[in-house]
Amino acid sequence: MFDYLKIPASDLGRGTPVRVCVLSDMASIAHDLAVAIREELLAAQRRSGAATLIVPVGPVDQFPLLARMINEEQIDCRDVMLINMDEYLTPDDEFVPADHPLSFRGYMDRAFYQLLDSGLAPRAANRVFPEPRDGGGLQRLIAERGGVDACFGGIGINGHIAFNEPPEPGESVTVEEFARLPTRALPLSRETCTINSVTVGGEIGVVPHRAVTVGMKEILAARRLRFYCNRPWQSAVVRRVLHGPITAACPASLLRLHPDATITVADYVARPPDIQLR
Repeated sequence: MFDYLKIPASDLGRGTPVRVCVLSDMASIAHDLAVAIREELLAAQRRSGAATLIVPVGPVDQFPLLARMINEEQIDCRDVMLINMDEYLTPDDEFVPADHPLSFRGYMDRAFYQLLDSGLAPRAANRVFPEPRDGGGLQRLIAERGGVDACFGGIGINGHIAFNEPPEPGESVTVEEFARLPTRALPLSRETCTINSVTVGGEIGVVPHRAVTVGMKEILAARRLRFYCNRPWQSAVVRRVLHGPITAACPASLLRLHPDATITVADYVARPPDIQLR
């Protein structure tokens, strides 16, 4: 049943359409992600356009690196549109305050936008978070921009991408239905709240129970999918994503239905998980 957990690093992705890249450590993951976003910015400029990208906060560490690249190379990003994948919500489905320790809006301001030269930074209107009460607005915005060039992201412990959580036990959702899920507000799973509490010292009470997320529909419609895994616990879920069944129960497994998807992992993630009883 769990034979995929035994797959060696050298065989990750073999037999699937997803390309797998193995890097050395967390720092190399951050650098590669920053370079990949930079390349999308430059490629769009070569087409006499401006990139439209879906970006994550997790993995972190790439944005200060990207800001330095943009400033040093004087890359004009004023017309670039960056759509953040998600944000935590209050119980009333308002964005958590920007000074909340887990606010993605606050993080993006501190770790990226405020570090950019003012003449190079994306315009305020192009710094987009999905609206919890107007998911259709994001779809209209993407259509006006001619689609999303690339979607970057990470993979959650239950296989979620952005905050597209798998169905709860007892729910039945087909792959086709799940792939059509739009941008929306939703409750977070217990697994997500628990693992995300690690970033606040394990205090689960700090983690909001609701969020807004870019939908699977918008993610899978992006021209390129580039996902990154830099946490040791992702060793098992990466194998499930690549070599388990394609199912709504593991949302990232739907990356295997996309024509241009890459998963980049640290070498310790590429190694099979050690699940020996002691």
